[in-house]
Amino acid sequence: MKNNNGWINLNEKIILVTGGSSGIGARISQMLHRNNAVVVICDLNEADNWRDYASLFIKADITSPDAVNKLVAEVISRYGKIDCLVNNAGVNRPRLMYDFYGKNSTYQATEADFDFIVAVNQKAPFLCTQAVLPAMIKQNSGTIINVSSEAGTEGSAGQSIYSATKGALNSFTRSWAKEYGRFNIRVVGIAPGINKRTNMNSDENYKALAYTRGKQFDHIDDDYTGVIPLGRAGEHHEIADLICYLASDHASYISGTTINISGGKSR
Repeated sequence: MKNNNGWINLNEKIILVTGGSSGIGARISQMLHRNNAVVVICDLNEADNWRDYASLFIKADITSPDAVNKLVAEVISRYGKIDCLVNNAGVNRPRLMYDFYGKNSTYQATEADFDFIVAVNQKAPFLCTQAVLPAMIKQNSGTIINVSSEAGTEGSAGQSIYSATKGALNSFTRSWAKEYGRFNIRVVGIAPGINKRTNMNSDENYKALAYTRGKQFDHIDDDYTGVIPLGRAGEHHEIADLICYLASDHASYISGTTINISGGKSR
């Protein structure tokens, strides 16, 4: 159900969400739709219910320049513009740089791990942003929202490659805002902390992270009272709410910054 009269009314803005079929991406797409956006989802996997909250689904490998160019061309051809890009798609493989435990070399980083994480988390936002900029410059407006992580500024043991890509994304946010502000294009980021389970946080990834930190595998439902001042993991809708605000005209003077949303856990 759309909210056409609420405070955050996105006024049928055309918004492209990468990785929008599941997890946080699906919740972002749903909340954008609820606040009267025209949502286009790009993902490798097609959710059964995407028609409930999106106007269009496009299957694309966003690590491929040709695929990204075709994706954006299809959006522009269909709608004549693109108001907002949400660079949400992301992956993680917890790995040690060197397995000093000497018990499971699977969890020592390889070049393949590096290439995979960098391709999705860093290269793909570069490609997608580069592809939408000509249209945004022509229309003299646009918003790019990069979904980063607290790990991009805090670092994270066992997740150094992932953290590095998110740090790069933060730098993209600052740099692109400076480059394209003259065209009334805003670039903002959000940095979530610990959130409820997503596809990225599979049992295998939790097992890998536990190994890198010398711990036994624990279920996602941990007691966070000693880690997060608010005492709980974040909800997907809380991230989606922030993105809706940043995509709206209410955030018209916010650009070049990455907003922490971690319940007080990190800076």
